[in-house]
Amino acid sequence: MTLAEVKETLQAELLTGDSDLSTEVSSACAADMMSDVLAYTEPASLLITGLTNQQTLRTVEIADAVGVVFVRGKRPPAEIIAYANEKKIPLLVTDFCMYDACGLLFKKGLCGTTRRVRKILGKDGCQ
Repeated sequence: MTLAEVKETLQAELLTGDSDLSTEVSSACAADMMSDVLAYTEPASLLITGLTNQQTLRTVEIADAVGVVFVRGKRPPAEIIAYANEKKIPLLVTDFCMYDACGLLFKKGLCGTTRRVRKILGKDGCQ
């Protein structure tokens, strides 16, 4: 799945102007605790969160994630968007809650980052 497909599926708005939406997303991680993101994400994953502070972008950089979807219509402050533009981190915002956003992406074939869950599910339901 690409970031463009994520944007379309979640009816999301792109907050970062020069983002490459053709970037492939390998999996998704939904969390508001950035320590969980660092513990469980895989490279090229997408972060789905309601946390709109600088810590979120730092976590994305460390985890080598491909972008962020902010849920519940939450918008980060202008300085966060400016930093994301500078670092080429795509930021999307959707009005869906976290649960629904995850469900819609899973339905389209995007799997979570937990390897144990992937093993249980096999290829059914996940790319």
